[in-house]
Amino acid sequence: MPVKVRKAVFPAAGLGTRFLPATKAQPKEMLPIVDKPIIQYGVEEALHSGIQNIIMVTGRGKSAIEDHFDVSFELEYLLESRGKKDLLAIVHGISDMINVSYVRQKEALGLGHAVLRASELVGEEPFAVVLADDVIDAETPCLRQLLDIYGFFMAPVLAVMEVPADSISSYGAIDAEPIAHNGSADRVYRIRDLVEKPKPGEAPSNLAIIGRYVLTPEIFSSLNAIDPGSGGEIQLTDALRHLLRSRPIYAYRFEGTRYDAGDKLGFLKATVELALRRHDLGGPFREYLKGLTL
Repeated sequence: MPVKVRKAVFPAAGLGTRFLPATKAQPKEMLPIVDKPIIQYGVEEALHSGIQNIIMVTGRGKSAIEDHFDVSFELEYLLESRGKKDLLAIVHGISDMINVSYVRQKEALGLGHAVLRASELVGEEPFAVVLADDVIDAETPCLRQLLDIYGFFMAPVLAVMEVPADSISSYGAIDAEPIAHNGSADRVYRIRDLVEKPKPGEAPSNLAIIGRYVLTPEIFSSLNAIDPGSGGEIQLTDALRHLLRSRPIYAYRFEGTRYDAGDKLGFLKATVELALRRHDLGGPFREYLKGLTL
């Protein structure tokens, strides 16, 4: 089995109902944070982590995603003829940086089902899963951090972060023991169990699973073996529990700031904070914010 992780799966078939009416005719993955669509942040993270093969799991009404990562001859011709070389480089960069393939998820039957749809394109090799709603700002890309842990243990690795006890029921939570690794004793965990959306007070920890995974191809057998949960959905967490019976799975408490861009408040926070970090916008935007009467 090849060791290097070469492919990243992006489940992008969800309806984005939380952002209606903005998402009535465009995918939520294409909503811009400052001047880049949400999904491009995730794609750039994969690229900066050393992964160039992107598998998008899309659904109906998602053709804008395909267009965004494709070559736009008309736009490029227009920019070139007007001498706008800087804009041309930005547009070129998007389509040049990655190889993208697409597979359709005809019904939204859960994250596990979306990952399963990518099995033919992934094949018998380890791969990453990136949930673009989780925009993670980090010095070393979050996915790169996970890949380094995968390279050491050669086993599946999930990204986790501490969340307040009263919000853990919105996530998958892990029951895990910390493992000393690279001089740190509180970043790597060996997972004992996983619980999807635990009831308040019943969570095994306040370590929540965040939308970055490095998985091995055995996950496909587990996804096929488990029974669908509520609403006929196939949950990735259930498949990971199934896989845990036969092999170790690790979690990594990544370094960086995570924004939930699938939530209106999280989306606004990401917009403000990422704009403030921009060298071209940060200064004037900070001055504007300081001048607001709040």
